Amino acid sequence: MVRTRTKRFLITKVSQTPRIAFIFVAGLVELFIRRLSVEGTSMMPTYAPGERLTALRRWRKVRVGDVVVVRDPREPSRWLLKRCVARDGARLDLRGDNTAASTDSRDFGLVASRDVAWLVLKQRV
Repeated sequence: MVRTRTKRFLITKVSQTPRIAFIFVAGLVELFIRRLSVEGTSMMPTYAPGERLTALRRWRKVRVGDVVVVRDPREPSRWLLKRCVARDGARLDLRGDNTAASTDSRDFGLVASRDVAWLVLKQRV
């Protein structure tokens, strides 16, 4: 009787292992990779509203030309998609590609590079 229970216990644990591993890996992926949807026209013509993008957690210094995701300094619940156009030490000048329709560093000033949460992967060649 005890052997049977032990076998059942082991079979149950082994059958749960792939599920647990999948949940663990999915959680790790969610920490480092994010799918985003573009809202608004501030990044046109590079990114159109509704376009889906892939972003990675920032793992290196932001370079001029990188497209980044940062919290709006004036409204922290809102995320902004902007291009880094200049660096001033640890501060970044962020602009939208469509300057006429963009809320960017001209409105809220330079942003600390540590405030950049995500780097957008290049979608187009």
